[in-house]
Amino acid sequence: MQDRIKALRLPAWAQDLLLALFITVMQVQGTVTRAANDPDAVLRPLTDLGHLGYVLLVVSGAVVAVRRRWTVTVFATTALASLAYYALDFPDGPGWLGLFVALYTLTAHGDGRRSLLTAGVGIIALSTCWLIAATDIEPRAAIGWVFFRIGASVMSAALGESVRSRRFIAAEALERAERAERTREEEARSRVDQERLRIAREVHDTVAHAIAIINVQAGVTAHVLDKRPERARETLEAIEQTSSQALQEMRAILGVLRDDSDGRVPHPGLGQIGELATKAREAGLDVDLEAPSPPPTVPTAVGSAVYRILQESITNVIRHVGPTRVTVALNYGTDTVEVRVTDQGRPEPSTSGVAALHPGGGRAHNGMPGSDKAGRGILGMRERCQLLGGELDTSPLPGGGFAVTARLPLVPTGPNL
Repeated sequence: MQDRIKALRLPAWAQDLLLALFITVMQVQGTVTRAANDPDAVLRPLTDLGHLGYVLLVVSGAVVAVRRRWTVTVFATTALASLAYYALDFPDGPGWLGLFVALYTLTAHGDGRRSLLTAGVGIIALSTCWLIAATDIEPRAAIGWVFFRIGASVMSAALGESVRSRRFIAAEALERAERAERTREEEARSRVDQERLRIAREVHDTVAHAIAIINVQAGVTAHVLDKRPERARETLEAIEQTSSQALQEMRAILGVLRDDSDGRVPHPGLGQIGELATKAREAGLDVDLEAPSPPPTVPTAVGSAVYRILQESITNVIRHVGPTRVTVALNYGTDTVEVRVTDQGRPEPSTSGVAALHPGGGRAHNGMPGSDKAGRGILGMRERCQLLGGELDTSPLPGGGFAVTARLPLVPTGPNL
């Protein structure tokens, strides 16, 4: 229904043209009729001075056709026409309609303060001239029309300012609503990106750790299959358990893509560190765990980050160093927890065809052989620390081996918390 009404509405220029025609006819016809009904008034005829009265009435009405395009010019034209009209004692009548419309347009389509100032100065000048021109008006009761013109001028300007203010407030509210909608969309995209990054980190940590252990166990199985079948059975069972647990974690991680709740997402923490160390020992590492038992209570985000950092560090040792001694130390302070994972490197230099050397004599460690193709292990650990307001240090040890040290605040202060 509203669309149909809009389709039938005339364009603005056509509306103003019809309004100007209506005002011109009303000013001329109304003034002529009023002058004819008051033959005793001593006033200048409209036909005097080359029909100047008619010209002034027509001009002040016709100029309304361009009121939206030149608001100040239209107001100035109608004001000057009114001053000339009443200063020359032409008969009073509805010759002020164009002036009132021009005043309304000036404030309704103006910029607020400046348009109000222009209208105020114009009304004061008009009022002064009208009162001066009416000093010898007869009968004296006709002075009431002068005050009517003054009051109507003020009301026209006030009405225009009211419309402008309401339009401005509506536009501002619409802009705020659109800005809020854009902000909500940006926040939603940001949350999606953060969740995608979180899932990618979880998938990387789970898969990399499981595959590294399975790779080691498969190599052991191939080596002892003929000589020690019982040992081969143990390693195959370890591979089965590791792969089964990895699949369960993968299902839980990817379940968030199908489930709005976060209940299916695993949150491994400090309670699973012992199990993590056991799996590392089964993979051939000599793990020395230095951590209080039972572990203290820490925020879930901090506990999960500690677990993932340990998991990634151990995975990198398995992948890039092989069987070696690893020391895992967890130190809890009043407001921070420090995680330190160190390995002794390979006991002997490796002669296998590897692409890069480990600082302690083995292969490159923690995905840092000088090429970005080695992996995203350290980058993922550093991102976890930064999200919680912590820091991560990685460096080779002087006597060989590598160290990963993470410090996390017990009260997360990261930008996304």
